[in-house]
Amino acid sequence: MSINKEVKRNTIDSFKINEKDTGSAEVQIALLTEHIKNLSEHFKTHKKDNHSKRGFMAMINKRKKLLRYLKDKDFDKYKEIIKKLGLRK
Repeated sequence: MSINKEVKRNTIDSFKINEKDTGSAEVQIALLTEHIKNLSEHFKTHKKDNHSKRGFMAMINKRKKLLRYLKDKDFDKYKEIIKKLGLRK
């Protein structure tokens, strides 16, 4: 259910602001999106996994809060990350 190191490293590399960036809002949103996509696939086969659904909903809410923060802080970066991740159309 978790993402592997390769996918995580590629995601961080494509969204980082500087060389040592691993915790900016953009990186966190991208990593949460990868986790959410992975769990969505998991729930297609395991419909009754309610314990994981609780964590899934927490991830969605955290991503929502980070997106709201980014939207208020820098609207251009917000639009860019939404487009890059394909979240809202």
